[in-house]
Amino acid sequence: MTDLKFHWFLPTNGGDGRNIVGGGHGTPAGSGGRPASVAYLGQIARSAEQLGFEAALTPTGAWCEDAWITTAMLSSVSERLKFLVAFRPGLVSPFLAAQMAGTFQNLSGGRLLLNVVTGGESHEQRMYGDHLDKDARYERCGEFLDIVRALWSGKPVEVEGKYYHLSDAVLSQRPDPLPGVYFGGSSPAALDVAARHADVYLTWGEPPAAVGEKVRRVRELAERQGRDPAFGLRVHTIARDTAEEAWAEAGRLLAGISDEQIREVQAGLRRSESEGQRRMLDLNGGSRDSLEIHPNLWAGVGLVRGGAGTALVGSHRQIADLVEQYVEVGVTEFVLSGYPHLEEAYRFGEGVLPELSRRGLWRHPAPGRQAAAAVPFGAAPTAGAGAA
Repeated sequence: MTDLKFHWFLPTNGGDGRNIVGGGHGTPAGSGGRPASVAYLGQIARSAEQLGFEAALTPTGAWCEDAWITTAMLSSVSERLKFLVAFRPGLVSPFLAAQMAGTFQNLSGGRLLLNVVTGGESHEQRMYGDHLDKDARYERCGEFLDIVRALWSGKPVEVEGKYYHLSDAVLSQRPDPLPGVYFGGSSPAALDVAARHADVYLTWGEPPAAVGEKVRRVRELAERQGRDPAFGLRVHTIARDTAEEAWAEAGRLLAGISDEQIREVQAGLRRSESEGQRRMLDLNGGSRDSLEIHPNLWAGVGLVRGGAGTALVGSHRQIADLVEQYVEVGVTEFVLSGYPHLEEAYRFGEGVLPELSRRGLWRHPAPGRQAAAAVPFGAAPTAGAGAA
């Protein structure tokens, strides 16, 4: 059986709602109507772990709640779910980051994963007091991760680097097990750091051929370092019993966006220094037209949201087919989200995951706890529906 992993998302960036919550990458976050409270985020976390998601990504930036504090609070209201904590190297020291990771991992029972975000917007970085340019941030990130991994070995660390100086540094709070390092970025500087440090290289939801080309490039660079990372896709999802229902929902989300919103957000996003963000903008073109850029891949989210701007749209079977296309080009992990995040977790978890299980591509990480497969509205349940 192919060892696919599926992760969900915690909407700390302006909350959640039934429409696209925009913002990010230097643009102001919108408001979804459902605040990012511990009570609501806890509902999402508990639902995600019941449905079979491995982890939940929590974003980082001036436009959202702090990921470390949010997930530490949520770890006490969930049982199995891991937390893919996004954080920015350079805003804390390598020793403190290594210590925080060790504490989180040890007190949560091994439920930490790390999403290293170098930071693509200089004007946002300056809010944190970071005045390095983009290439220098990636160079510093590589040095940062070299030190963190050395500290995790438990041996004394002496560093006289370009950005960091450590003397006789010994970490007592070593994480057990070591948290996986997830890393994304499309620029040459980003790919170099990814090749040296990523356990899982993440890319946003471009068409499968484009994703496959990026997988090939990162794999070649990693092989030169003697490494073999896994590959993950960060994308939204609109899964329904039928394709007609799914595309109707995409149309409803699009209708909820004004032309003024599109112009304002697109103008802000085009100032981004992120190569990945530029590629997202090229997919939607700033227009409501021609947003299905590959069968069942829709670029409408990126009209008003920075970062991941595409969605898998279709029936449960169609989305499973598209997942298989990404698997064929090397993707084995999927970091998903949808509006609202609570309801869409169930749409995907009760519709697409059982379909992938039937194809031998996925199995629930906690057998015996999975939810029953969804029965399409108006259809009679079949014998044995919901069986493990």
